[in-house]
Formats: sequence, structure tokens, C-alpha cells
Amino acid sequence: MSDATPPGTIPALPEKPKRSKTPWIVGIAIVAVLAVVGGVVAAVNASNSGSADAAGTKVTVKIGTTEQSAPYWPILKKEAAQNGIDIQVVGFKDYLQANPALADGQLDLNLFQHLQFLANYNVQAHQNLVPIASTYVVPLSLYSKKYTKLDEIPSGAGIAIPNDPTNQARALLVLQKAGLVTLKNGGNTLATPADIDASASRVTVIPVDAAQTAPALDSAAGAVINNTFVGPAGIDPESALFKDDPKSAAAEPYINAFVARDKDKSNATYLKIAELYHSKAVQDAVLADSKNTAVLVQKSQADLIAILRSLEKTIQAAK
Repeated sequence: MSDATPPGTIPALPEKPKRSKTPWIVGIAIVAVLAVVGGVVAAVNASNSGSADAAGTKVTVKIGTTEQSAPYWPILKKEAAQNGIDIQVVGFKDYLQANPALADGQLDLNLFQHLQFLANYNVQAHQNLVPIASTYVVPLSLYSKKYTKLDEIPSGAGIAIPNDPTNQARALLVLQKAGLVTLKNGGNTLATPADIDASASRVTVIPVDAAQTAPALDSAAGAVINNTFVGPAGIDPESALFKDDPKSAAAEPYINAFVARDKDKSNATYLKIAELYHSKAVQDAVLADSKNTAVLVQKSQADLIAILRSLEKTIQAAK
């Protein structure tokens, strides 16, 4: 987009020349005007296609995230600027706003969610947002301020878990692997607290907003906390009592990704941003921010969409 001319705006044409006694002069003037108009239209089209023009104007891309304070953003923005892209980071306080904002066209991309969360949103909202590039998988971990070992957690204790459907199911699977709850029929990525076999479980769960899982440590015996909220809460990831394995095949639904509207999945500017995300400088910042808990992932767009469609099919079948 041009800084001087709003998108889609063509400057007013010069005043029509007065009639001349020499028609060839008029012809030359008309050709000149058409050339100017053609150049302006070409510049506007180039801007709208996601490329910078020779004058150095930048394309603005709005990216929604719940991790707006993450230290990799300034690095990514700088590298994008060097490629003619002005990234505007739009912050959200919770996970529920960024997808509707993208679907409505208020954003160009978002970067905050894994594929399971996206699949659930698409099915429930009848949308077709798609992953265009993978970023990383992070473990989902159980923390406590009161206990330092799993076997110290007393029977009947309350554990806070995220209440959004996808992270809630993953948290229940984490607690099951930790031996704290038992899920009927083994559970799956759609599990809810209703699937807990209370008679065979050691703890009860307290579903809360994901952003409240860290504060819940002050009152609950423990909490399963998304990595997004671990750092800002001053929690050391190494203090986790238990966590799942981000490298396992079972972690594929939890691959995080850049997400776009389906019509924009081949947008060259958006794909360039995703490419720059995997530059060494940005990746070093991502790993440092996660205290090296993140596992970087580079899967093809086709593979990501295939995983998404499979998850959506499972969700549809369960309705």
C-alpha cells in the first residue's frame, strides 16, 4: 500500500487541454495522460498484490495474536520491513477473538493457535480458515505452587484446566498420562470433564479461562497452563510436575500455525512472513522465549491442511 495514496485511489487527472489548432499536439497529450493513469493503476495493483514498489512503499499486514509482547515480534517486524512489509501486531487478551476478527477481514493473518483449536472453530462457526505455515509445538504442562511431586498431590485435590474445548481436552489427556484422572474409553482430543471416571480418578478439575490458569495456582492444588501464559506469570517451565511430549505423533493436532482465510493461502506476502519467521534470528528468539521448551516444526501447507481436515471430520462426526 502506498503511504501517499490510499489503496484504490487514483489521483485526479490534469485539466483537459484547450482545443488546439494542431491536433497532433492534443494526441500526444492524451497519450501522456493515459500513460500516467496506467502507471498509477499499475502501482495500486502492485501494492494490493503484496509487493513493494520502487519508491520503497510497504505493504501493511495485520497479524492477530495473544502473544503480542513476545520478544520475537520486533525481530520479525524488522526483517519484514527489509522486505517491504509493514507488520502491524494486533493483540488479544484471550483465544476467542482472533479467529472471528480474521474471518471478518479485520486481520490478514493470525498466529496464536494450534490445529485442533482451529478445527473446532471452523466447525462451530462454519468458517474455512486455513493454516498456511507451521511454527512450533509446545508441551502442555502441569504446575503447582504447593507440591513438587505428582505423588504429593492429595486425593480429591482440585486442578485448574483451560475451559476452551480443545485445550481442555488436551489438559485432560495430560492429567490422564500423569495418573491423576481416568477418562472413559481412554479419552480423545474431544474429551470434556464429563468423560472423567470420578471413581477411578485422584483429582477433580476446575475449568477456567486459559488466561486464569496461572493465577489459579494461588488457590488450586495445581494447574495445567498453556505456554502462552507461563512466561508472563514468571513460571519456570522446568518446574513442571508433568508435561506431554511435543515430538510425538499425538502432538500433531497441537502444531501452531500462521492462519489465513482460504482465499489468501497462496498470498506471496503472507508466505514471505512465514518464511521470515523461520529465519535464525526469529527462531532463536522463539526458543529463548519458551526457555527452549518449544519444538520448531516445518510441515508443508498441504500436510497442515490435511491434518486440519481430518480433525474437522472427527469433530463433525461427534456432533
